[in-house]
Amino acid sequence: MRNPSPPALVPVRIWDLPTRLFHWLLVLAVVGLIITGNLGGNWMVWHARLGLTVLALLVFRVAWGLVGGRWSRFASFAYSPRKLIHYLRGRAAANGVGHSPLGALSVWAMLAVLTVQVGTGLVTDDEIAFTGPLARLVETSTALAATAWHKGPGKLALLALIGLHVVAIVVYHLRGKRLVPPMLHGDKLLPPGTPGSRDDARQRLLALVLALGSGALAVWVGSLG
Repeated sequence: MRNPSPPALVPVRIWDLPTRLFHWLLVLAVVGLIITGNLGGNWMVWHARLGLTVLALLVFRVAWGLVGGRWSRFASFAYSPRKLIHYLRGRAAANGVGHSPLGALSVWAMLAVLTVQVGTGLVTDDEIAFTGPLARLVETSTALAATAWHKGPGKLALLALIGLHVVAIVVYHLRGKRLVPPMLHGDKLLPPGTPGSRDDARQRLLALVLALGSGALAVWVGSLG
């Protein structure tokens, strides 16, 4: 007898709409930050605005990592170092649904670097034309150290992570695994019965409330300058 053929794959909602919007807004904001930071001058006004935008996005992502769709929650990609090592050594396979252990590591690294960049940007003082809204709350030496990090190692770390992210997308694409489309429409073709992320009107309303709260917090921080 022939072995029964595997069940046909079906679309499963993996990335809910709020997660997808967060991702692409963050991409645009970070690109804008890099451009305006390099241009300097009057563009630093927009650099500051985009920095506050990233602050709002990060606050939202932290909240959404707790109450968002199944595969957007931190619990779904909080792999232990042991699991990461086993994955890198080929001893364990990814679940094929959300973030793989290596993908999760890149997400954590990106969130960490962006958080540090935003934090140092808020207290930056270049002693020329730009002062962060919270610079007056720290010692001058601290503000100068934050400025040096923000414009030097922090910026290089961010650019390196972006480069690695792009390379990973290309490599996976060449291997027949496209990462970008699911982040556009939210679905992956997976075996029937694979649990998906909740993405209904009620969930999106919750995301809107969290986004408005995050935005209000960023505006308030910006007003302290």
